Amino acid sequence: MKNRKLLYEGKAKILYEGPEPGTIIQFFKDDATAFDNKKHATLEGKGVLNNRISEHIMVSLDSVGIPTHFIKRLNMREQLVKKCEIIPLEVVVRNIFAGQLSKRLGIEEGTPLRRSIVEFYYKDDALGDPLVSEEHITAMNWAMPHEIDEMMALSLRINDFLSGLFRGLGITLVDFKLEYGRNFENDIMRILLADEISPDSCRLWDMKTNEKLDKDRFRRDLGGVTEAYQEVARRLGIMPENTPANHAGPVLVSDN
Repeated sequence: MKNRKLLYEGKAKILYEGPEPGTIIQFFKDDATAFDNKKHATLEGKGVLNNRISEHIMVSLDSVGIPTHFIKRLNMREQLVKKCEIIPLEVVVRNIFAGQLSKRLGIEEGTPLRRSIVEFYYKDDALGDPLVSEEHITAMNWAMPHEIDEMMALSLRINDFLSGLFRGLGITLVDFKLEYGRNFENDIMRILLADEISPDSCRLWDMKTNEKLDKDRFRRDLGGVTEAYQEVARRLGIMPENTPANHAGPVLVSDN
């Protein structure tokens, strides 16, 4: 890592220049943050779990035709991804009232939405990632109208796929955050799913108990954050079923 060119360090990941032009190495940290970095902790093994969970989901999405930045996993903490010009928006898909949406509209958490909705937030920690409309996005030139349409369509397709995937594991996909980037190859621009999909970026509830299996355990001081992430990994089949819940760190299934 010492000889690599550091491109960016965020709250949960570090980006390094990749070994080939047009590639980036994405390193998953153990840091956990909330409330615009006002709350911070280091959770041993979280980065390893998120790397493997995100890899599994990105590969699954690619298999059904969702274009992603993911190329391959390099090791337990790193992925090789395609270089993208990140669109400065967080795209949030909501299926059930929870978190900020419940507070904003005064509706009890856990109330199902009549249909899934897609929201856009401007990526700016100093401003608290404010909710923005399509008019804001086009007026500020963050994305073109056809790019907004493409992100919305892809997000709903991803929601359909992931809702079914998690339902089969006994998990309710409450909501989740996506990020997209522009990838340029031979003068052709494509919108790619970027960043990660993991319990850091999804609300995941056990279907029988409504137990939270995601970052809300950290946000709300519920404890058992790493254990919840391990449970998601177990259900996805990337951790042995007999791994103890209180194991100090992740024991992940070998590629061999």
